[in-house]
Parts: sequence; C-alpha cells; structure tokens
Amino acid sequence: MLGEPLAVHPLTFIRQLRGWGKAEFARLMQAHGKSLGIPLATNRTTVWKWEQGQEPDADAQHVLADLLRVPYELAQSSEWPRWLPVWEVIGLNAPWTEAGTVEALADLVGSGRMDRRGFLTITGAALAGLAASWSEAPSAFASALDGDQVTDTMVASIEQRVGTLRTLDDQLGGARLLEQARGDLALISGLLSTGRYSDHIGSRLYGLAAQVSHLTGWMAYDAGLRSAGQQYYVGALRSARTAGDDAFGAFVLAEMGVHVSEAGRTAERVDLISTAIDNAPRNLSPYTRSFLYLHKAEALSRHGDDRKAGTALNRALSLWDRRKDEQVPDWLDWYGEAQLKSTEGKVMLRAGQVERATTSLETSVSKAAPRDKAVRSSRLAEARLSGNDLDGALDAANYGAELLEDQVSSIRALDRLKEFADQLGPHRSVQAVREFRERLKALPAAA
Repeated sequence: MLGEPLAVHPLTFIRQLRGWGKAEFARLMQAHGKSLGIPLATNRTTVWKWEQGQEPDADAQHVLADLLRVPYELAQSSEWPRWLPVWEVIGLNAPWTEAGTVEALADLVGSGRMDRRGFLTITGAALAGLAASWSEAPSAFASALDGDQVTDTMVASIEQRVGTLRTLDDQLGGARLLEQARGDLALISGLLSTGRYSDHIGSRLYGLAAQVSHLTGWMAYDAGLRSAGQQYYVGALRSARTAGDDAFGAFVLAEMGVHVSEAGRTAERVDLISTAIDNAPRNLSPYTRSFLYLHKAEALSRHGDDRKAGTALNRALSLWDRRKDEQVPDWLDWYGEAQLKSTEGKVMLRAGQVERATTSLETSVSKAAPRDKAVRSSRLAEARLSGNDLDGALDAANYGAELLEDQVSSIRALDRLKEFADQLGPHRSVQAVREFRERLKALPAAA
C-alpha cells in the first residue's frame, strides 16, 4: 500500500455503508465463495486483519470482487485496496459546463458534510484526468433565467464574509470554522442554482464559489478530513474554470498536490504542479508565479530530486524579488516571506543543509500567523534536532503545543508534533522529553 496507513480502511467504509458487521460480512464472504466454488474460511478475525492492512489472498479478492459486482479483471490489475468501489468523488465526472459546475456544487453542499473515510479519494489516473480536464475545458458562463435577482450589494456582502473567514482561519485554524464555510458555500450554491443575475454578477458568484470551495477544503484538510477536503477542491477547480479564472485554478491544483504528496504519492504532485504552471495565464504576475514555483520546489524535494528542487526554489525566490506593486489577488494575500522561508527550510533540511534550514524555519515561524506557527514549529524542532540541539528542538515543539492548548485548532499541527515526538526515541530518558510527550498526550484529539 502506498503512502501512510489509511485512517479508515476502504473495506471498513464499505461495510459501514452497507450495514455489515464484521461477523456478518465474514458469513457473506463464505456463502458467496461457496456459490462460486471457492471455499473460504473467512471469520471476524480475518476481516479485522484485512482492515488493519493485511492483504486478502487471491481467492478472497476474487470472491469479494464478485460480491461487490466489481469486474475481477479490474481487481487483478489494481493494487489492493485501490480497486474497492469507494473512490467516487462528487463532481469528478460531471461535464465541464456551467450546468455541470452548478450540479457539482449542489451535490457537494448536500453530500459533503461528513468524511467517514479519512483517506484520499482522488489519486492516479483520476487525478491526472482531473488536471487535464481543467486545462482543456472551455470557460462557460450564462445568466440564470428564473429566481430572485442577485444584486451587487448581496455579492459584495458575501465577498466581505469570505475575507473575514479567511482571516479567522489564519488565527484560529480550520476546525472551528468549517461549518461556517460550508454554510457560505451553500448560500452561494443556492444563488447560482435559483437566482437571476447579470453575466458580471454571475462571474463574481462563480469566483466566490471557487474561493469558498477551496477555503472549505483547506479547513477540512486542516481538520484531518482528507477526502472531504479533496472533494471541495474539485468544486473549487470547476468553479474557477467556469468563471474563467485560470490563475486561481492553477492555485487550486498546486494546493491539491499537498494532499497527495503527504500520502506518499509524490510523483503525482510533481505532475499536478507542472500542469498548473504550464497552463497558468501567460500574464500571471511574478508574485503569483513565485507561489507556483515554490510549490514545485516542495513537490520535487518530497519526490527526492534535490537538484531540481533547488532550481525551482531559486526561481521562486527570484520571482518574489521581481514582484512590483501590482494588485495581489485576495486569495493569495497571505503569501510572503514566512511561506517562502518555510518551504526553503523544508527543502534545505531534506537536502542535508541543516544550518540554512534552521535559520529559514526560525524566520518562518517568527513571521507566520498563529495557526501556521503551530504547524511549522514541529519542522523547526526537527531541524534543530538534526543539528543536535535537543533543548532548542523541545523549545520549538513546546511552543507549538502551547498554541494548540490556548489558541489554535489544527489536526495538522497536532499530527506533525506527534511525528516529531516519534523522533525523540533515542532521548526518551531525558526528563524534558518525557514532559513534552506527556504534554502532547494531554492535548485534545481535535486540537
């Protein structure tokens, strides 16, 4: 299985969706195997082992595929558990038209409230196909023919709400604001579905739908809801294309790459950011282009190509130095030195340049918003530990823990602090290490 362990196994999701307990599912497997002439000794313990990561043998997969009405040829040609039928994603196959975007948003609002899976749903060919569809799809827009009139004042009010929500997310983390973001997306989706508006107002609404879909997906990701986060990003990508905002579409593709690379699918992130850069508007500002190349540096670094990552990083820094006083898009007004230094630190750390990495990460943490301080403190701790500075590493990690205790709600930050804690094994006898680990255990699971 590629990447990190699945938080919720796809087989568990299938059982829960169909109302099968482990024992009942085991009996179904035995009975169905008997009907196919394939004797199985499946029991409750067997099912538990499968859901803990053990791969079923060929006979069991054959029976399971037939039980779920999946062609066995597909099961044979795909790795376990990727062939299980749980990877359908809202909006992934809808036509790239205005009607398809409205339908995808409506489905997302109606179905996107829960993430029972906890794992990525868009990978491999589906992910590549989505990126290709975005780059090839025409921009589409037409006014609604019925419903209430959507006024400029109404849209301006929603734009202000979105700006406030983005600011609060930086300060508090996404978990506390997710429901508000979902509510704003439902409002915008409803206006698009039933409202009457001019082309100009409609374009702004689709642009808002793109931004709120992305923001909701970001908050879901920050809260540990990976599948839901991806699905909101699909809504963002579609809405941006309908609005004709290819700069924001490229931004969304770059952000989608973060999800897949953190699940170990680093080559797919490289492909995504390459598609984003190759299809971004030619008149894209140095400011925005710097952001894209910074993502490319991180993607290549995670994929193990330090040389190309360094080239992309230098390109991002050069573009940043060339920026002028042009108007910055509101969805990227958070981008600046803190983000540049954060990625520079990570790239340098993977390349073994610990001193430069530490200096960059210290700058990044000092200049970041509270939620990002909490997330990045663990990386700074890792860099200091790599430089044999245990006390400094614990200072950084404890700073992140303090933010989670008092101010910020972010599963990402908590998970990264736990990853750092795992690196402290050789120092387990140190009193300060034991105290940090105890402090980490006391943090709420939904930090």
